[in-house]
Amino acid sequence: MKNKTFWIGIAVTFVVMQVYSFLVHGLWLGETYEGLADIFRSQAEMESMMGWMWVSSAIGLVIFGIIFVQGREGKGVMEGVRYGALIGTFYSVPMAIDQYVVWPMPLDLAVIWLFSGIVGFMIAGAVFATLYKPGA
Repeated sequence: MKNKTFWIGIAVTFVVMQVYSFLVHGLWLGETYEGLADIFRSQAEMESMMGWMWVSSAIGLVIFGIIFVQGREGKGVMEGVRYGALIGTFYSVPMAIDQYVVWPMPLDLAVIWLFSGIVGFMIAGAVFATLYKPGA
């Protein structure tokens, strides 16, 4: 199960997701976050803790890959997209709603988190399904 293509798939998916996260959170939502600075940690504090986010993402992607491999049917990239949509919905819907309830933030931000999370997992599924080859 966890052959060379598994680990290559995880590594490439990790990089792709970091780029996607930067595009969504760094570029698209950057000004929104600046307007909500009073409810978040300082930029310097977040940057000093970024390693924890990378570890969390890496662990999550390994689990994402293990679950995919366990149920893989060998139907190609669209299987990965469908899997990503399911996992993305499973993760992003409660995360976005819970964050909206806990933090005084605009509803549109929670909606963006919800949908960008699902799209992100769909991308992750497509990338991983493309790269993972059982028995390679």
